[in-house]
Amino acid sequence: MSKVVCVGIICADVLVYPVNRLPDAGKLGLIDGLELQLGGCAANAAVALAKLGVDTNIAAKVGCDELGAMLGKVMAEAGVNTQALRVTSAVQSSASVVTIGSDGERTVLHCLGANASFSPRDVDVDLIQPGDTVLLAGTFLMPQFEGAALADFLAQAKTKGATCCLDTAWDSTGRWLARIDGIFSHLEWFMPSLDEARAMAKRDDPVAMAAVFQGLGVPNVVIKLGGHGCLVAVKDKTPFIVPALPGTAVVDTSGAGDAFCAGFIAGLTKGYSPAECARLGNCVAALCIGAVGTTTGISGWAAAKALFDSTLFD
Repeated sequence: MSKVVCVGIICADVLVYPVNRLPDAGKLGLIDGLELQLGGCAANAAVALAKLGVDTNIAAKVGCDELGAMLGKVMAEAGVNTQALRVTSAVQSSASVVTIGSDGERTVLHCLGANASFSPRDVDVDLIQPGDTVLLAGTFLMPQFEGAALADFLAQAKTKGATCCLDTAWDSTGRWLARIDGIFSHLEWFMPSLDEARAMAKRDDPVAMAAVFQGLGVPNVVIKLGGHGCLVAVKDKTPFIVPALPGTAVVDTSGAGDAFCAGFIAGLTKGYSPAECARLGNCVAALCIGAVGTTTGISGWAAAKALFDSTLFD
């Protein structure tokens, strides 16, 4: 049976809320809550997919420490197959401090940790079988998983008969496309956020951004537009926007993009059209941002499907 293999970033998130401004140096500020939760693009998407009833594996890397043990336990309890989760004693698990404002927006301080050494050599490509979907999530936060190494991994996955999707993270080095040169022809779907797409394409219009990426060789692009939904550009078709769900309560935007990718890919596994995949992605993202944490608000397929069915298509 086909499955989804999520490859990429995993970390521990320390969620701190609400934080509307940091206290002055040497001073103390009071908050309402602090939580330790699972985080990281690939891990968030994997847990969301498993909650949606999709057979999901995680291929990632953690440290041989308490945080790494916690991350593996949380994913396994959510139904994710963790057989391909690598553990290293050479470096700590990746972790982030996430401050959440009263408006739900978050700011992240991130330690690369084990993600910095995660490379294609850590992934057994025999895990990937014909009909599988591979989501490479967290590009630009895995310095060993870019350039020729990333292109070769995606080429192998495609040769195996997998559908390859790629979601990016913010590139603090500012090198952007230079770090993923040569990968686009191996992808079926490219799934950046609006800010990331703007930085890579050097365009302001999402349609123009998608055209840049399609010109580099990827047939299909979906750009996450935050509260405005997403833009979908399918090969040889006119791009279109699928709006976000109206009236969605925003508690915490952490993991919203990862939840969208999980919903979109869950739709792909069910044979949904691109428009339906996008709407399902928006529904799962809406559930995500309704609770503190990257996956807490995603209860299961029934809730996502009910929201999907209650939303009319244009």
